[in-house]
Amino acid sequence: MIHLPNSSRLPGGCVEEPGFRVLLTESGDRRTEAIRAIRTVTGLSLWNSKLLLDSAPVAVTEPGWLEAAQDAAGVLEAAGAHAAVVCDWCDRTVTRGTDPLAPAPCSGPWPPEACRASCPPSTD
Repeated sequence: MIHLPNSSRLPGGCVEEPGFRVLLTESGDRRTEAIRAIRTVTGLSLWNSKLLLDSAPVAVTEPGWLEAAQDAAGVLEAAGAHAAVVCDWCDRTVTRGTDPLAPAPCSGPWPPEACRASCPPSTD
């Protein structure tokens, strides 16, 4: 939860953080390793993991924490697949690192300063 001095709050003075999903954009050259990585990330069967890989581009995970989505994308990329982390609020791709994605504010339903695609946390 993020604390904001804003009227767009839930009871208790907090707003929900946006969810981040992993989008499998391409299967890559190493299909067997990519299928194993999908199984690791999703817990799906071998058959369903293969179907998911063949359906690229497709969302691999449900919206969740940014760090979990980045870890899942890393597992897929290490296996040769191409993956992106997408903000569930504004549908922008989140780059790995600490720089903001874009200078424009988030177009999601909550205050722009709450969107981690625009304002990722510092790693200090």
